[in-house]
Amino acid sequence: MPPTPTAAAAGAAVAAASAAEQAAFRLVGHRNFVRFNPDGAAGEPFLPGFEGVASPGAADYGLSRFDHIVGNVPELAPAAAYFAGFTGFHEFAEFTTEDVGTAESGLNSMVLANNSENVLLPLNEPVHGTKRRSQIQTFLDHHGGPGVQHMALASDDVLRTLREMQARSAMGGFEFMAPPTSDYYDGVRRRAGDVLTEAQIKECQELGVLVDRDDQGVLLQIFTKPVGDRPTLFLEIIQRIGCMEKDEKGQEYQKGGCGGFGKGNFSQLFKSIEDYEKSLEAKQAAAAAAAQGS
Repeated sequence: MPPTPTAAAAGAAVAAASAAEQAAFRLVGHRNFVRFNPDGAAGEPFLPGFEGVASPGAADYGLSRFDHIVGNVPELAPAAAYFAGFTGFHEFAEFTTEDVGTAESGLNSMVLANNSENVLLPLNEPVHGTKRRSQIQTFLDHHGGPGVQHMALASDDVLRTLREMQARSAMGGFEFMAPPTSDYYDGVRRRAGDVLTEAQIKECQELGVLVDRDDQGVLLQIFTKPVGDRPTLFLEIIQRIGCMEKDEKGQEYQKGGCGGFGKGNFSQLFKSIEDYEKSLEAKQAAAAAAAQGS
């Protein structure tokens, strides 16, 4: 529809698209646009009756890039072969249900990586015949097939990142998985007490951050609950400490996959997701019972 004058302000016109017309989104080269408030000063609102609102600077929370993206698949071997076939990735790490499962369910996992090992693709498959259905199978059922289980966002200071996220949580945010027990952090002191200070370990405990270590570096990580109403996609915040090397120009960089993939935390994460699924099942059962009662 052509622009039409409005009574809200002199010199203003508003154009609306008719449902019967085809909308065209032009990037460059279209000069027949309408200029609102042509006689107004620069910075005036773009529509009559609107007031300018200062926009705070975008917060990055200290996050810099994707560390890795995890996929859940029905069968690990063919999926890993498929990805390796067209990417040239190699096997970086492998975990079985004996490494990462719980008493009730399990998974098998393989991590693929590029040559420099700074692009990481873990893949998980469910293990069947266990007491509970594998959380990987639960994901596949709710997702309607294979897909991204979680995305890990890298931070140079995960404690700062979480503090900033908490400070802005009133505006909406993520819920994190339940923290481990205090006994867990006694183990952290034994595993990483020479790298993390006592104050840092206490803050990890307050925030629920998981800590693991391999022979090269230390890993700090925390996981959100699923971002939707189904047990599917969630996020991870991760920090890797150590593994610094120098390139041919003498510039320092961190070796890819430093600190591993939290093998020591896999069971803790797996149990947290199991507990989340159990609470979700209890809520669904209660809602169904209430619906039948009404």
